[in-house]
Amino acid sequence: MPGGPDARVTTSIFVADTHSETRRLRSIVGGSIGNLVEWYDWYVYSAFSLYFAQAFFPPASQTAQLLNAAAVFAVGFLMRPVGGWLMGVYADRRGRRAALSGSVLLMCAGSLLIALTPTFASIGYAAPVMLVLARLLQGLSVGGEYGASATYLSEMAGDRHRGFWSSFQYVTLIMGQLLALGVLLLLQRTMSTAALDAWGWRIPFALGALAAALALRMRRALDETDAFRATADARARGRGPSRATLGALLAHPRAVATVVGLTAGGTVAFYTFTTYAQKFLVNTAGWSKPDATRISAMTIAVYMLAQPLVGHLSDRIGRRPVLMAFGVLGTLGTVPLLTALGATRSEPRAFLLLLAALLAVSGYTAINAVVKAELFPTGVRALGVGFPYAVAVSLFGGTAEYLALWARSIGHEPWFYWYVTACIAASLVVYATMPETRGRIRG
Repeated sequence: MPGGPDARVTTSIFVADTHSETRRLRSIVGGSIGNLVEWYDWYVYSAFSLYFAQAFFPPASQTAQLLNAAAVFAVGFLMRPVGGWLMGVYADRRGRRAALSGSVLLMCAGSLLIALTPTFASIGYAAPVMLVLARLLQGLSVGGEYGASATYLSEMAGDRHRGFWSSFQYVTLIMGQLLALGVLLLLQRTMSTAALDAWGWRIPFALGALAAALALRMRRALDETDAFRATADARARGRGPSRATLGALLAHPRAVATVVGLTAGGTVAFYTFTTYAQKFLVNTAGWSKPDATRISAMTIAVYMLAQPLVGHLSDRIGRRPVLMAFGVLGTLGTVPLLTALGATRSEPRAFLLLLAALLAVSGYTAINAVVKAELFPTGVRALGVGFPYAVAVSLFGGTAEYLALWARSIGHEPWFYWYVTACIAASLVVYATMPETRGRIRG
């Protein structure tokens, strides 16, 4: 009967579901925008190192100065496990929203410090020391950001489309990198090389600090996840899981080992074909800086758009087949692809080669966060996702660019190609033996 009790109940349920979906979408968008700002600040360092390396280090060849800048880039990764541990514990004890706010505050401080630090010519070796300090703050921030963000998005996403919605962590991560390259392209078009070398490289770091301050305001308005609230309530009644500690995390040894193993090859491949690709095109293939930046930006733009498609595919066929596709393609294709990319002088060919590599890497990047979140229960999820991942990224991803430049400096650049291949092959073994995680968010 129209207007009767059944109709009123149905209407109330429909309104509740609509509100739930609206809340979920608002939270995912809000969390993702903050993630974009964090990763823009992180990648601006790599995008502009071609210009600021000479400002912080003693006079030397371009490769030597880039090697110094890459070493500081790697040093920033040393703080990522600390950030993954501290912020992971904080997120599992105090909430995902609190950890997300804390991480973006640290990033703001690091970017501002780089923007304001005087050059080596002005203050000598205090300049690289300040650069290292700023990078350590940023590493602490990003180490905490990954686990908190992956956990937040995974818990906010529904069961049926968790792979799709969680892929937006890497959409915004890649968008942050693309935005960094976009700022570089804009400044290359509007400023002389001399001005960029002298002071123009400071502009993107100042913009990053301002954007991080704005993201902090947004994150403070986010909703907390229902999964964390339920766990916090259970703990308050004395019936919940133990508080998040490294000891509690080690109660899940197989999940921890799986996170490290599945990350190793994926993170090496990601940093090789994103942050290092720009320098590879300049140093190895002989391209100009603006041309190399433009090629990198175009391929990363397409790569970014592929993430939700791969995430959706994993919701349909499972996570393992998608990860294994990346493992097989990376193991078989890395050496011939990098060899061809280093020899090409054709812009369309370089675009297609680099895009092929990145589309293969999408099999890892689009779903790695949700896979890790699905391995752990709510009580240690942020710590479980963030800490072992940060350890693996520090060991493999953070050193990739340095190892590539070192191999080139001693005249054996192909050694690095085989190193990337070996890392991906090792991860392929993990993909082939790990459990399927789709639909396994654990309370």
